[in-house]
Amino acid sequence: MTRRFPSGARRFRNTPYMISESRGYFDAAHAAGLMGIHGRSTTGRSFALGAGPPDGRQRIVDFVRCSYLGLDNHPAVVAGAIEAIEAHHSLHWSCARTRLNFDLLGQLEENLSQMFDARVIAFSTVMLANLGMMPLLASGQLTAGKRPVVVFDRKAHISLAYHKPVVADETQVETIAHNDIGALEAICREHPVVAYLCDGVYSMGGNAPIQELRHLQDRYGLFLYIDDAHGISLFGRNGEGFARSQFPKDLGDRTIIAASLGKGFGASGGMLMLGTHEQEALFRRYAIPYAFSAAPNLAAVGAALGSCKIHLSAELKDRRARLAERIELFDLKCATSERGSSLPIRMITTGSETNAIATARELLDVGFYTSVTFFPTVERSRAGIRVCITAAHEAHEIERLCDCILRAEALNEGGA
Repeated sequence: MTRRFPSGARRFRNTPYMISESRGYFDAAHAAGLMGIHGRSTTGRSFALGAGPPDGRQRIVDFVRCSYLGLDNHPAVVAGAIEAIEAHHSLHWSCARTRLNFDLLGQLEENLSQMFDARVIAFSTVMLANLGMMPLLASGQLTAGKRPVVVFDRKAHISLAYHKPVVADETQVETIAHNDIGALEAICREHPVVAYLCDGVYSMGGNAPIQELRHLQDRYGLFLYIDDAHGISLFGRNGEGFARSQFPKDLGDRTIIAASLGKGFGASGGMLMLGTHEQEALFRRYAIPYAFSAAPNLAAVGAALGSCKIHLSAELKDRRARLAERIELFDLKCATSERGSSLPIRMITTGSETNAIATARELLDVGFYTSVTFFPTVERSRAGIRVCITAAHEAHEIERLCDCILRAEALNEGGA
């Protein structure tokens, strides 16, 4: 029997409302040349803006890319991609992974499993990794056959929250306020099986309280699914990430961590860190992107293998130290709610969407590309600028960016 909601009832998604409320902001940001732009890679964190010969274009310093360690144009990563394609004379095998896989993909998953003390499965994107997990979790396949109450953090990334209707077709779905441990514990007291979905490091700043979540796990058997896309490579002996580095060596059967092979890792794709052989077998047979889609392309696999070499070398520590210096420098110059955090994301809140777009355009005019953020990415009237700090930024670039931010804020506040 198909369950239907009453006419007009939209419990988990209201796409027309979201579009009507945000279309004006998107139109204004596109008109200001802040979205959908094109460029050509140069060196460091710069790109050549627009079309035509790169030497004739404006050089822009980018604070948008999430390659926090500056590995996305590292010679070892680029060489790994090229070598993998040359070894196979191919980029992509068009078949499901339950049938045929590149040998280098098996090597990558084995390397990552050893590095991160988990059973790792690689995917083309983190979104696909999350998509593959949702029905299995909601149906009770990861919780001994008992369907859990699935609880989403209010600020869980859209690649998690997007799947609420799919989860709701299998089980009860709840959403709690951001990092509200008290509300989560109340649900754990009321229901015998609960699963919590959250980010490790949040894309708009901040992080999950991992130790408090582990306490609930120990006390109530809480199942944890943590998307640590923005925390990978920045923490842990081999770069296992913000979340994984706070769990024991054995993840067990009640914790799964998703992470990115892009962002801090510097390559492309996503992955799941699993704790048991049974979970791995389940995902390799029944996760939708695994069974009915193709594997990461060979360039992505080769690039990730190149990044693995960096993660197992002394260079990882050096790049983290450089990133820490850049974060500290930014915090000395600009005050944000994230000041003092070791995480590399900073939010410059303007409140007004108009001011956010104006500030981002003024920064672009003087050579800095930042992310203008507004509803639905953030709450209404909480618009602002997101700055991603990386180890590849030069100190003078950060200092000048901060000076320009302060000047733009003063001008826009004065004109408000």
